[in-house]
Amino acid sequence: MSLQSLALIEKWPVSTAAAAVVRADGTVPGVHGPTSQRFALASVTKPLAAYAVLVAYEEGAVELDEPAGPEGSTVRHLLAHTSGLAFDEHRVTAAPGQRRLYSNAGFEQLGDHIAKATEIPFAEYLKQAVLEPLGMVNTSLDGSPAKDGVSTVDDLVRFAAEVQAPRLLDPRTVVEAMTVQYPGTKGVLPGYGHQNPNDWGLGFEIRDSKSPHWTGSSSSPRTFGHFGQSGTFLWIDPVAGAACVALTDRAFGPWAVEAWPTFTDAVLAEL
Repeated sequence: MSLQSLALIEKWPVSTAAAAVVRADGTVPGVHGPTSQRFALASVTKPLAAYAVLVAYEEGAVELDEPAGPEGSTVRHLLAHTSGLAFDEHRVTAAPGQRRLYSNAGFEQLGDHIAKATEIPFAEYLKQAVLEPLGMVNTSLDGSPAKDGVSTVDDLVRFAAEVQAPRLLDPRTVVEAMTVQYPGTKGVLPGYGHQNPNDWGLGFEIRDSKSPHWTGSSSSPRTFGHFGQSGTFLWIDPVAGAACVALTDRAFGPWAVEAWPTFTDAVLAEL
C-alpha cells in the first residue's frame, strides 16, 4: 500500500514533482510521481559529496582534522560550514569555527582537496565511491560538488537507505556525520534566516529546535538532511525510522516554505 500523504505533491505549484519514503530496513512504503525522472539537485548534492569525503576519510586518503581550505581550517570545518569562507566566493569572512557560514565555496574546496589527495577528479571519485556501489546509475555530478548534482527519486532512495543502514561506511562515521559539529555556533540558514544555534553535522543539516524550518513541526530534533534551491529535499528522521525524498522542477521559494512542512507532517503521521 502506497502512502496517501505523498499525493500531496500534486497540489504543489510545480510542473513536475516526484517523492518517495524509504524505511531504515530498506523497504519503500510509498512513491509518487515520475521517480525515474532526472532533476537538478542544487544543494541536495552536498550530502552525496560529503558521503564521498567520508569514504575518502575511511580509506585513509584524508583525515577529518587535517588542514584544508583557508588557513586554520580543516576538512571537518569545510564539511560543517565553519571554515569562514563566504557563501559563493573563495574569500575568508571569519575565523574557522567561529560562525556557521553556509558556503558553496567550502564544498568546492573540499572537492579539490579530495581530488588532490586521491589523484582522482572529484566527480569520478564520487561515482566510484558512492554512486556505483549503491546502483545510482542515473545520478551524476556535472560541475560543483556544492550544487551541480543531477539525480532521480529512485536513486536518492538508495542513498537514503544507505545512510540509515550504512554499508559503504562504518556506522560510527555516519553517527558522527549526523552529530552537531561545533555546538552553539550561530548563523544563517539559507531561506530561513538567522538561527541560534544553526546546528550542522558533516555535510548534513540538523533540525534540532530550529524555527522556522523546512521539515515538519512533528519532525524529531534528530532529523537531518538537506534542501536545494531547485525545489528539492531529502530528510532522514531516525526517530521515525524513515527518510523522505522530494524533487521538483520549480525553484525554492515561498511555495516551498508553505508546502513542505505540511507535507512532512502528513508523511510522518501516516508512518
